[in-house]
Amino acid sequence: MISTGFRTLVYKETLRFWKVATQTVAAPVLTAMLYLLVFGHVLDGRVQVHQGVSYTAFLIPGLVMMSVLQNAFANSSSSLIQSKITGNLVFILLTPLSHWEIFSAYVLASVVRGLAVGSGVFLITVWFADLSFAAPLWIAVFAFLGAAMLGTMGLIAGIWAEKFDQLAAFQNFLIMPATFLSGVFYSIHSLPPFWQSVSHLNPFFYMIDGFRYGFFGKSDVAPALSLAIVGSFLVLLALLSIRLLKSGYRLRH
Repeated sequence: MISTGFRTLVYKETLRFWKVATQTVAAPVLTAMLYLLVFGHVLDGRVQVHQGVSYTAFLIPGLVMMSVLQNAFANSSSSLIQSKITGNLVFILLTPLSHWEIFSAYVLASVVRGLAVGSGVFLITVWFADLSFAAPLWIAVFAFLGAAMLGTMGLIAGIWAEKFDQLAAFQNFLIMPATFLSGVFYSIHSLPPFWQSVSHLNPFFYMIDGFRYGFFGKSDVAPALSLAIVGSFLVLLALLSIRLLKSGYRLRH
């Protein structure tokens, strides 16, 4: 049975970003649209990744998933670091909520924000190209797992960071490069062999590739393999974050 405390924490974390939706939802949607206008205008008609798929159509799922991932990470990481700095995190730690419930509440709210932003990006950009929906279930699965994985990474980053510049370093030197180098703007088959091999070490690539498969039925790797890799990373990160919550690492001073 779902506890009242868990529902309250999910509500609190969801309301936290929704109260400033202009900044947390509308701004990322505008940023994604600008990416589409710039890259789509410059490269559409000059680059074709898959047969019968325009570059703009190829780009849209990548932008949607990039927005989902970045905003899911931002939600849990920013919430936790703010609570630590202002000192109100103690009111959550003192509740009878289990570590699983705290983890699930933060991640679920991150998924909600990630999917809200992703849906907004999709609704704005879908008018720029004809998209097919070859496998809608894959779209939903990878969107949810990707948001959950980045929400979990955000939780880990928020636990580890003790000030905003540490969190910014985590985002700027890990999350941002991994996202941009995951095939959002290109297919890895256009890269030299060495960089193709490097791209296969990036778990973000499998999230983007699997999500894009749901639209076109075409991908750089088999979607089942992408699902296995993303699922494995999510489980490992979830176990790590719960371990950190349970130990009180950098949470109790």
